[in-house]
Amino acid sequence: MSGIWSAQTKHSTWRKLWVALAESQQELGLDISDAQLNELRSNVDNIDFDLAAKYEREVRHDVMAHVHTYKDLCPAAGGIIHLGATSCYVTDNSELIQIRESLELTRSRLVQVIDALGNFSKQYRDLPCLGLTHLQPAQPSTVGKRATLWCHDLVLDLEEVEHRLETLRFRGVKGTTGTQATFLSLFEGDHEKVRQLDRLVTEKMGFDKTYPVTGQTYSRKVDAQVLATLSGVGQSAHKAASDLRLLQSWKEIEEPKADKQIGSSAMAYKFNPMRSERICALARFAISLTQNGDQTAAVQWMERTLDDSANRRLSLPQSFLAIDAVLMIYHNVASGLRVYPKIIEKRLNEVLPFMATEEILMAGVKAGGDRQDLHEQVRIHSVESDKQVKEHGKEHDLIARLENDPLFANVNLGAALDARLYIGRAPEQVDEFLGDVVSPIREKYSELLGGDAAELKV
Repeated sequence: MSGIWSAQTKHSTWRKLWVALAESQQELGLDISDAQLNELRSNVDNIDFDLAAKYEREVRHDVMAHVHTYKDLCPAAGGIIHLGATSCYVTDNSELIQIRESLELTRSRLVQVIDALGNFSKQYRDLPCLGLTHLQPAQPSTVGKRATLWCHDLVLDLEEVEHRLETLRFRGVKGTTGTQATFLSLFEGDHEKVRQLDRLVTEKMGFDKTYPVTGQTYSRKVDAQVLATLSGVGQSAHKAASDLRLLQSWKEIEEPKADKQIGSSAMAYKFNPMRSERICALARFAISLTQNGDQTAAVQWMERTLDDSANRRLSLPQSFLAIDAVLMIYHNVASGLRVYPKIIEKRLNEVLPFMATEEILMAGVKAGGDRQDLHEQVRIHSVESDKQVKEHGKEHDLIARLENDPLFANVNLGAALDARLYIGRAPEQVDEFLGDVVSPIREKYSELLGGDAAELKV
């Protein structure tokens, strides 16, 4: 991702765009020689950034600084560089190329995390765990089912990234205010040649469609949509990493840990969820950048205003870089999660008797008891058991209380405490999710799968 948004890539792409423009103009009859084109082609990557910076200090215009720098290398072709074009011909078109490549890389990262979470879900498809709503004990679920929730969020993000890639277009050759007036002049009023020029350059740069109309720039709504898509990835990763931070606090599941990892400079015993915390930090940063795209799209005056430029040079690459780092860390974490079934079972068993009371009531009725009498005794014992925990710091003793109650003498209380009775179709839902949703993604992007998660560098 750093390479995609590097100065070398950016300005080499500018030169490729100038080459494509000159080639297409030659093909359509303008007086441009093969020697001039060859001179331009041979110097696409030969960029003197110090010289470009010197020119920019003089002319205060980045595109013209690079035109002069390119011209110095290509004296024979200097007069045809940027012929008929406006600055946004190179800036906007190159950014669309960078956005496309960045979305493709983001797509690859998403697929890898989805695959890792799918493997984790399958492994723990039927391991009962305490389900929580409002962060309070609710019905049991399974560790694998919970992971499918994280995974499904990323599937939705993948669909959005795919949509952005499918609908992303090229700005093309549109001129200063989008009217193509300068190109119409170059081709002496030949509208068809101007249309052909637009098509030729677009195809040379790897696109099959252009936006149907533009001002000087392509619509900044495109940027807003892209940043919103990246924000969505950040939201999904932040939610999952937050869950993992809580689970690690409860000692149910831990993120990977290096052999000599230090959690605290003062508290040597600590093992902090630093990777998940880093996911949250970077995801929150990317989410915060979304408003830049929204506000920039909203304040564009007429055919264009320049207050978008400096903002976009930060918000676009930084958002992509942040989400790229988020997904790299997420892949690392999802591929190395450590699960502690005994702790999970212990935490579930602490509240399972209360969740089992309805099952106990039904068993009591079947054994000949009165449903309302049984219900009242369960309520009384539940309140007393809860009081022992909250006021005296003792363990819940609901089952012991029920065992000593004559109304429940004929009820097999132990049978009601099998957590698998309360996980519903969670294991089957995992199987169906993996088969119906994850498997097609794995098949579609099979070339992206395999190998271990990369060593963290972020």
